[in-house]
Amino acid sequence: MSRIEAKKPSLCTNEPLTKERVSFSLSVLSGIVKSCYGPTGRLKQLHNGMGGYVRTTSQSSALLGGLSITHPVLKVLTASVQNHISRFSDCGLFTAILCCSLVENFQRINFAACTVTKISRHLLSLCTDYLKSEACGCRISVDFDSIKTLLSLVRSILASKPACMLNKTEANHLSTLVLKAFLVTIPHTIETNVVLGKCVIVPVKEKRVMDSTVLPGLLIEVPEFQLARTFPVKRVSSSTIKMALFCISMSGDFSNIGEGTVIVHHGISLEVAVLDQLLNLGKQLVNDRVGLVVCQKVIHPSLKQYLKEHHVITIDRIGVSMMEPLSQMTGSQPIAALHSVSPTCYGSLKDLRTESFVSKHFLHLIPNDTLVCSLILCNRNEMAWDELKLACQTAEHVLQLTIKQPLALLGGGCTETHLASYIRYKSFTLPTSVLKAIDCSRTQYQLVADAFCHSLECVACCLEHDDGEVLTDMVYGHLWSVQSGFPSDCNWSDLVLKCGCGIYNNQQNLNWTVLRSQCIPFTPQSCSNEPSINSTDDLVLDCFTAKCSGLQVAVETANLILDLSYIVEDQN
Repeated sequence: MSRIEAKKPSLCTNEPLTKERVSFSLSVLSGIVKSCYGPTGRLKQLHNGMGGYVRTTSQSSALLGGLSITHPVLKVLTASVQNHISRFSDCGLFTAILCCSLVENFQRINFAACTVTKISRHLLSLCTDYLKSEACGCRISVDFDSIKTLLSLVRSILASKPACMLNKTEANHLSTLVLKAFLVTIPHTIETNVVLGKCVIVPVKEKRVMDSTVLPGLLIEVPEFQLARTFPVKRVSSSTIKMALFCISMSGDFSNIGEGTVIVHHGISLEVAVLDQLLNLGKQLVNDRVGLVVCQKVIHPSLKQYLKEHHVITIDRIGVSMMEPLSQMTGSQPIAALHSVSPTCYGSLKDLRTESFVSKHFLHLIPNDTLVCSLILCNRNEMAWDELKLACQTAEHVLQLTIKQPLALLGGGCTETHLASYIRYKSFTLPTSVLKAIDCSRTQYQLVADAFCHSLECVACCLEHDDGEVLTDMVYGHLWSVQSGFPSDCNWSDLVLKCGCGIYNNQQNLNWTVLRSQCIPFTPQSCSNEPSINSTDDLVLDCFTAKCSGLQVAVETANLILDLSYIVEDQN
């Protein structure tokens, strides 16, 4: 078939970063992510032109997922950040801000892209080597025998999400619950391949945050009328309820009966044959003393009635997301057939109770030895609850990453300013042999290093949204904030209270200077032996694994964008 209109040629754009449209789009994206950063970040409302659900957020996963990105350069940037978020959950805004700042600062140098790329990769290796070394002055070890550091890590994540609308008491309460729920999922016995349990978040909206709690086992929501006819339940013993878990439809629909054979005699309809098979299955479940039947999909009303008459509780339509935690918690093997069921597929529960929260009603499945728990998560409204759920999931993932690598980085901008001080000092003392290996002059290296450090400091400065002054000290290289409107004749020591991470206060004899001002390079001292690390309740920490990955993704993505010579777009 011939085309109605002629095929258009592809649009080729050379040197895309020099085009005003790209620079403007990059500046807009940079402004959006910078303004969202930190505990006092500004919220964004996301909605489409057709109306519908409006999302209020400052979290990178929701923000980047809701933005409509059209330009190829920005698509590269956002895709890299979203891939990082999908793997680590945390430090998405850090990655996006750093990448935008690197591109903008590297462009101003006006060096060949290959030169900037080679130097920035060497700077990245200096950063990663330092962060992973024992000499690193901006990281601390996480001791799982003490919950203080773990609580600080969780609290730092929840407190950095303003749309959750949490006050300090609520943030502390939820931090304790998230940590408690996570610790439940850790097996008591250590094996070669440790498999963590599951924490299932149960939504309860329009209720006080302080009503949130953690319960062992799983809560499955059921209609109120079903609770009235649920009990008593058949038990194998006083402390054991046998359970069967089905992953296929038990509705009698012939097109979805799973594996196995259905024998249909002449003159008998398929529907009747399938129903007979369902009832035969019900008889086997009763004879095997099963007390609870759970189905991922739908159970036929006749089978429900038959099982009810024999004191067997049925729960259907639980969805695929509940299958794994149910199987893990009870030892059940999901059954995918309607013919004879092997007794080895059954699992067991310790008890079955009912729970009610506001207008919601649940069956509470209590296991014998649980690695699965339910976090009853409450918040004032739907918008705040959505943000809180995302923040709690991020915190849980960060704790899982911290088990693998029990380290944390100082938060509140202190890691960025400390790292910038370290890199600036290293660039001034770099051996000539390294410059020869990179094939650049010392001037080129120092200019790129300065742009790199400015980008790190730019991320730290984004934590200040109220026109305050941002300082750094000349001993540890930490970040300090001063509120706007301060008297010009005051000393910095009279204005600062605590550094961003909360380790140091103004009682230490430190020399402060405005961040990004000209100063003599110095080697920042380590804080790893400071007693205040274990004594400070309001320590601000970042996930070590997520931030190290974010740093690498930001630098590599910036290098990729700088190296783009042509963009070819299909116009058809």
